[in-house]
Amino acid sequence: MQVTPVVELEDVGYRYGGVHVLEHVSLAVASGDFLGIIGPNGSGKTTLVRLMLGLATPDTGRARLFGVPPSDFRQWSRLGYVPQRLVLDGGLPATVEEVVASGLGSARRSFRRSGREDDRRVAAALARVDMASHGRTKIDTLSAGQQQRIFIARALISDPELLILDEPTAGVDPEAQASFYGLLHDLNRDRAVTLILVSHDIGVMAKEVSKLACLNRRLIFHGPPAEFLSDAALSALYGPAVSIVSHQHE
Repeated sequence: MQVTPVVELEDVGYRYGGVHVLEHVSLAVASGDFLGIIGPNGSGKTTLVRLMLGLATPDTGRARLFGVPPSDFRQWSRLGYVPQRLVLDGGLPATVEEVVASGLGSARRSFRRSGREDDRRVAAALARVDMASHGRTKIDTLSAGQQQRIFIARALISDPELLILDEPTAGVDPEAQASFYGLLHDLNRDRAVTLILVSHDIGVMAKEVSKLACLNRRLIFHGPPAEFLSDAALSALYGPAVSIVSHQHE
């Protein structure tokens, strides 16, 4: 029996201002995958995510989300999304609970608490990201790493099957990053959440994800990270000046 991919792109192309941002990209993400998408700045990573979500429409080819065109998709509770640059500089007068509760649906137009079931779901989402004790804390008083966990809790509150994160560790310190990746592995392994993670950090991504998609306008590689880590593959992605340097540690 053929299983429908969670996300499928078929010969996708996209132009912005007459410039080709993506060309002939074909990619399928199966249920349970932990896919990392890497590439240099301007390689089309965020555009690719926008096409997956239906926030942009391909000029050529087609996209499918849970088997249907994103424009026809309506079961948004199956999907969680954490976009770029969500870390706050300050000034949002909302508590952690209120921010997480805002992920319950577009029907909630303002930050306000609802019934017991909503409260239970907020508490469960915060527990999943180890932030249960911070519910009444103002979101703008938290560290960048803690804020990122809150935004992931917001994305998880509908118990999604797919979680897409675009550069989620930007501005997060290394210790918080390690804890963050541990959380993602728990979601993928224990909760069977399919993960798509966009990052520029090839070293971390190659270590953390189960599959790697390497993008530079075209799809250079898609498969196990160990099969990508060669000088030839890196040169195709970043140019001939890039090579692998091994480090020996005691």
